[in-house]
Amino acid sequence: MLKLILVLTMYCGLTAALAVEPTARQQEVAEKGAMVMPFDIHNSIHVFQKLPDGGLQQLLAKDAKDQGLISMIRRHLSMEAGRFAKGDYSDPMKIHGMDMPGVRYLSGVKPGQISIVYRELPDGAEIHYTGKDQTTVGALHRWFDAQLSDHGADATGKQP
Repeated sequence: MLKLILVLTMYCGLTAALAVEPTARQQEVAEKGAMVMPFDIHNSIHVFQKLPDGGLQQLLAKDAKDQGLISMIRRHLSMEAGRFAKGDYSDPMKIHGMDMPGVRYLSGVKPGQISIVYRELPDGAEIHYTGKDQTTVGALHRWFDAQLSDHGADATGKQP
């Protein structure tokens, strides 16, 4: 019994040591995100899945029963999709900075160079980006990588 307790104690200590604390940058992004997103960023998961022709951005409530949060996520992402379609990436720049990888290029794309399609999901919403050329796709991928890094534990590159 003593061995079992010792093993469990070591396992719990190792598990705690492996838990990753947010970096200063990720904490800064979460604070700035509160100025742009009308909900607690930690109550949602951000998905930035790179695809061969662009990418899929999803914003999902961690609690699929929280209809208030889901409504706020949908309203926010719908407005962002409308802004992005006009080349307005000012909200991500407010959160991640003016030099965010990919965003300067995306802000200047010509009509028809990128398709931006918004869709509601049961637990949130998504934007599907399709670049018409490899330069645009590359900018989307750099933009997604920056967001994955900056959002830390609140983001993933794969659908949950």
